[in-house]
Amino acid sequence: MNWLDEVRTRLKRKNQILFAKDSEYLQDLMLLFQEQNHRVMVLWAFDFADETVRKLGERYPDEKRPQEALEAARDWAFGRIKMRPAQQKILACHAFAKEIDCKEDIAMCHAIGQACAVVHTVGHAMGYPMYDLTAIIYKYGIENCSDAVEARKQEYIDRLFYWNEHLNDYKGEWAEFMLKKRN
Repeated sequence: MNWLDEVRTRLKRKNQILFAKDSEYLQDLMLLFQEQNHRVMVLWAFDFADETVRKLGERYPDEKRPQEALEAARDWAFGRIKMRPAQQKILACHAFAKEIDCKEDIAMCHAIGQACAVVHTVGHAMGYPMYDLTAIIYKYGIENCSDAVEARKQEYIDRLFYWNEHLNDYKGEWAEFMLKKRN
């Protein structure tokens, strides 16, 4: 089954998330993510979350929870705050998703939350593409999303390779727990 068939099946079942962690389409990403340094994945996640925060900010200029979640996740990764305050901001971003009706925007809120949680564990990294690709499908529709989904997946890979090659160029500070080698 190709990914479009899988997504169609999930749409028929009225699933909120149109990609699963075990989706064959995402397995190459999963393997890449598992091989990366935690800091690489955090920088990767922050790049994508920042982009998504900006998109939501254009649609909801008075809504600050997605931006606050990203700022708190950065502060946590950089050792300025502890996990609990960051976690509360991330959960508030997810709560915002429950207050809106647009499926694309709901998926983007959850994508941001998942990206921010990569600070906690790399395992959250798959959540970003699962929700982000879902948002793309809601934006373009199932019949017109193929090129956008394929291009976006390649962006994930390209940016991952970028941060893998440029981790040492990053001059910001890291929390002590982020400096320990772990994946």
